[in-house]
Amino acid sequence: MSYKKRSRHEIAQLIAQNIPEGTYANLGIGLPTLVAQYLPKDKEIILHSENGILAFGPPPLPEDEDTDLINAGKELVTLKDGGCFMHHGDSFDIMRGGHLDVSVLGAYQVAINGDLANWHTGKDKDVPAVGGAMDLAVGAKSIYVCMEHTTKNGIAKIVSKLSYPVTGQQCVDRIYTDLCTIELKDQQAYVTEMVKGLAFSELQALTGCPLIFAIESTH
Repeated sequence: MSYKKRSRHEIAQLIAQNIPEGTYANLGIGLPTLVAQYLPKDKEIILHSENGILAFGPPPLPEDEDTDLINAGKELVTLKDGGCFMHHGDSFDIMRGGHLDVSVLGAYQVAINGDLANWHTGKDKDVPAVGGAMDLAVGAKSIYVCMEHTTKNGIAKIVSKLSYPVTGQQCVDRIYTDLCTIELKDQQAYVTEMVKGLAFSELQALTGCPLIFAIESTH
């Protein structure tokens, strides 16, 4: 069958639509930061960044840029009414104290039991970059991972067991990829949505763990 993969922006847009009203959310560096551009304007969603900013918005227009307003990825952002700044330590207290409802993170691998690997590949030449990932993995109430379904070489990134260093154990609740959405629950991986034209057998062949078809029929 013929299908088209989602772009990174399309993945971010899907996540933005799925974040509930009233959520306190942290967006990780890289692909997750794109989510800020697509959050519905009619929903109150409070964004947090570990560098010490709360209630920020999407990137500014060129004429509104303020180099003091950045997220953890050093990307320019805007500040919403009521937004604030804080000390780095206070910002990490928000993460470690269980005050975040959702954290959106990128990943190198996710295991079927919810284990997350996103800070190091284990290769000698790669520079470790854990940042606040470990704090977010254990501190947020729900973890959403967004990533391409496979590596550039076609190797599965959703696996039965991690082969990369662990960031957090049994912490991932949902995975958004360029091919589908997967809910992880009770050591099982439930496919709740797929791109149009993709056969379930094709998706399974690109995945390193057993999948369960859980898409509700609209008929």
